Amino acid sequence: MQALTSLVLATFVAYIGAWYVGLVEGNFALLLFLATLVTGIYWLAERFYFLPQRQHAAAELEVQTLKRNEELSKLGISQVDGNVTEAKAKLLAQPWWLDWTAGLFPVIIAVFVLRSFLFEPFKIPSGSMIPTLLVGDLILVNKFEYGLRLPVLNTKITEGTAPKRGDVMVFRYPPKPSLDYIKRVVGVPGDEVAYLNKRLTINGKVLETNAVPEFFDEDSMRYFKQFEENLGSVKHRVLNDDSRPAFVPGADEFQFKQNCQYSVEGVVCKVPEGHYFMMGDNRDNSLDSRYWGFVPDKNIVGKAFFVWMNFGNLKRIGSFN
Repeated sequence: MQALTSLVLATFVAYIGAWYVGLVEGNFALLLFLATLVTGIYWLAERFYFLPQRQHAAAELEVQTLKRNEELSKLGISQVDGNVTEAKAKLLAQPWWLDWTAGLFPVIIAVFVLRSFLFEPFKIPSGSMIPTLLVGDLILVNKFEYGLRLPVLNTKITEGTAPKRGDVMVFRYPPKPSLDYIKRVVGVPGDEVAYLNKRLTINGKVLETNAVPEFFDEDSMRYFKQFEENLGSVKHRVLNDDSRPAFVPGADEFQFKQNCQYSVEGVVCKVPEGHYFMMGDNRDNSLDSRYWGFVPDKNIVGKAFFVWMNFGNLKRIGSFN
């Protein structure tokens, strides 16, 4: 078992190392599932096989020691060399290969359940959601709001509530589902979404916006126009860059692209059933549904709702819209 366990642990380490240096495309959900499965098997084996064996060996040692002491006592020998308590402790102790497998199972399964069905942490890598979310924000995503899903397979097992306009949602990037993206839900199934001349219209109604003080982006050292927008029941802020054109350059080919009409003013799209139209709050610096299309329900990960840490700015901690 020591050799087998060494091989299993070496395989996990090799995969993580190859992922880290970019030799393979990692899948943390799959890695965590396999770690839970493997350590769970070891935990069951420890509980129902290895531990009873060690307990039996310790009990046998105690019986043999007692019998030996009785025989020596008959010969008039009352003092016996050896520490039975220490020997029993060594017999009962877990070997290293069980410490690193069965011993880790309670922690790993707790992380697995928490991450798969309750809350998952993410780090914001880009500025597409500025000013709502900044680069470096560490956020929490609610995994049950839109219905529970099986890990790895992402198959929905409970209904939950449907995503609403204005929700900030994490989803699997349709052109490459191994990547997680975060944007705001702008259009739900059946909506007609128009983004023309940098104004958002839903089902023929232009969304109300109010100008607020300009936003200073510390990374680019520039000021951007900032507006407060009412999307559904959510009031949030968006940025516009006057130096960027209104039209959408270089839109990809995607499923249901026939539902979209592109022009020099922007784009108009009819959201198909079971899909969502996503946009970043940094409207002129966001690769979103205008470019790569609609997000299917099966790609949904969860609803982002809380910044739990930003090491560069502790004031960022808190909930957001």
